[in-house]
Amino acid sequence: MTQADRQPMELFVWTDIDPEHEEDFNRWYDREHMQERVSIPGFRWARRYRALSGQARRYLALYRVDGRDVFTSDAYREAFKHQTDWSNRNFARMHNTQRRVLGIPFSKGAGTGGTIGLICTGASSMTREAVTAAFAAAGQLNGVIGIRCLEPDPELSTPLPSEDTTNRKLEPYLVLEATSETAAAKAVQAVLDALELSRQQGLVFSLMWELRAEDLD
Repeated sequence: MTQADRQPMELFVWTDIDPEHEEDFNRWYDREHMQERVSIPGFRWARRYRALSGQARRYLALYRVDGRDVFTSDAYREAFKHQTDWSNRNFARMHNTQRRVLGIPFSKGAGTGGTIGLICTGASSMTREAVTAAFAAAGQLNGVIGIRCLEPDPELSTPLPSEDTTNRKLEPYLVLEATSETAAAKAVQAVLDALELSRQQGLVFSLMWELRAEDLD
C-alpha cells in the first residue's frame, strides 16, 4: 500500500430526481443508503445537501474516506455489486448525475458549515496559483470556516448509468464551508471574481444532515 492510497478522498454524487419520485428518493437516502455506505470500512462520514437555487441537480452527497484503497476494497466492490431493490429503483430514477471520486490536494480551515459554496471550475486541473487566489478571496470573509480543492481521479470516477457520458467532463471543484447562506454566497462570488469565472459556475447548497462512522457504533 502506498502513501497515496491512504490520503483522504471524497466521493461526490450530484444528481436530480423527478418530483413524483422525490419523497421516496429522500427516504431511501435517509433510511438506507447513507447508513449502507458509511458502514463500509474506511468511510468516515456522509453529508447530504440541497441546492438553494433552481438549477438542475438539486441534490449533492459527499462522502469522506480514509484513502484511495477504500474504493478498490472487497467491501466496497461487494456493496457496489449487490445493491438492494430500493437502491436499484432510485438509481434508475436519478438523472443528470455526476459521480466523481476526488482527491484533496489543498485545504484550509476546519469544521462543517451549515451551508457550502460549490465552484465548478471547468478546468482540467487547478494550479497552485489559482488555488491560492481562491483561498485568499474567500478565506478572510466572515462566516467562511473552510475551503478545499477536490481533484477527480479519472480511474475511480466511473459514471452511474444516469450520467450522459457524451460530454462528460472531469473538472476540479472548490468547496467553501460557511455558517450561513449569505456567507456562502459572498464567498462564491469572491472566488468567481478572483478566478474570472461566470456566475453559473458557483452554487450554494444547504446541509440536510451528516452521518459519521462513529454514529453507527
